[in-house]
Amino acid sequence: MGRVFNTTGVCIPEKHYMVNINGRLQQIRELVDAGKYFTINRARQYGKTTTLRALAEMFRDEYYVVLLDFKTFDNEKFRTKSGNLRQFNYRACK
Repeated sequence: MGRVFNTTGVCIPEKHYMVNINGRLQQIRELVDAGKYFTINRARQYGKTTTLRALAEMFRDEYYVVLLDFKTFDNEKFRTKSGNLRQFNYRACK
């Protein structure tokens, strides 16, 4: 089966048609290598998660990369410091 258009989640270049983001990745690489901060702030379905996953792949041999998804944290446990740390450690060490 060939590539398809994906509008429901992370794009995978081998499976989905997608815009070439190599230029954007290179700009972010220059910021990271210079020790600078950056943000990715756009509306739904703009490619934020796809970009972050591409960055993680690009940097995995040079940097220690950690991907966190705070949507998966339980709100009740997140309210207390000890619950937050327990949940974070559990998810980080899975």
